[in-house]
Amino acid sequence: MIVRNTGMDLIDFLGYSFIQRGLIAGSFIALLCASLGVLLVLRRLSLIGDGLAHVTFGSVALGLFLRVSPLYVSIPVVMASALGILKLTEKARVYGDAAIGMVSAIGIAAGILIANLAGGFNIDLFSYLFGNILAISTADVFVSIALALVVLGVIILFYHELFSVSFDEEFAETTGIDTEKINVMLVLLTAVTVVLAMKVVGIMLTSALLIIPAITAFQIARGFKNSMIVASIVAMLSVVAGISLSFFLNLPTGSTIVVMNFAFFLITLIWNKLVSRLFKKVT
Repeated sequence: MIVRNTGMDLIDFLGYSFIQRGLIAGSFIALLCASLGVLLVLRRLSLIGDGLAHVTFGSVALGLFLRVSPLYVSIPVVMASALGILKLTEKARVYGDAAIGMVSAIGIAAGILIANLAGGFNIDLFSYLFGNILAISTADVFVSIALALVVLGVIILFYHELFSVSFDEEFAETTGIDTEKINVMLVLLTAVTVVLAMKVVGIMLTSALLIIPAITAFQIARGFKNSMIVASIVAMLSVVAGISLSFFLNLPTGSTIVVMNFAFFLITLIWNKLVSRLFKKVT
C-alpha cells in the first residue's frame, strides 16, 4: 500500500478533474441508490439488486463485444431482465428469490459465453466488475446525473403510491392504487439504478450500495421520509469519504466506498445499542 504525500494534496484534491467527476457522479448515484434502497428493503426485494447486477455483467460483455458503450447496452437489457423477474413471479408461479436466482444465473452464463466468443476476459470487463469511479468520463457524468434526476423525479412524483405499496400492497390495492403499475415502475427504476451504481462500485458490489445505507438509516431514523433522508446522507458521505481515502491511501475506490458504508452502519448500530441501554437504566 502506498500512502501519498498529503501536504499539498489536501489543498489540490478538489482541483483534479477526475476527482470532481467522481464526486459529482458518485453523489448523485449514491442519493439515488439510498432512496430506492429504502423501498427495496421494505419490500424485501433487496436481493433483486444483486440479481440484476449479475445480468449487468452479461450486458457489459455484450456491449464490449459489439464495441458499443456498455452503459447504453446495459440499461435496456437490465430493464428487460427486471420485467422478466416480475413476470416470472406473477405468471409462472415462481417465488421471487427463485426468479432472481434464475435470471442472475442466466446473466452470468451469458456474460461468460460472450466473453469467450470475444477471445476471453479483458481488462475492460474486469474494470466493470470491480468499478473505477475515478475513471468516469465527462459524458458518463452527464448521463448519470440526467438518469438520476429522472429516477428521483419519478420517486417524488409517485411518493405516496410507493409508500403505500411498500408497507401493505393489498391495502394499497383496495384504496385504488394500481399496484401492478407501481411494481413495474419499481423494478425498472431498480434496473437503471443498478446500471448506474456499476460505475461507482462495480458489478460485484452494486447491491451493497442499495442495501447498506437503507439498513443503516433504519437503525436511527423514525418514519419513511426520515429513513430516505438519513440513507441518502449516509450514502453520499460514504462516497465522499471512500473517494478521499482511496486517493490518499492508494486503495480501490469501489471497495473503499462499500467499507465506509459498512463503517457507518456499525457506528449507528453501536449508537443505537448504547442509547437503548441508557434509556433502560434511566427508566
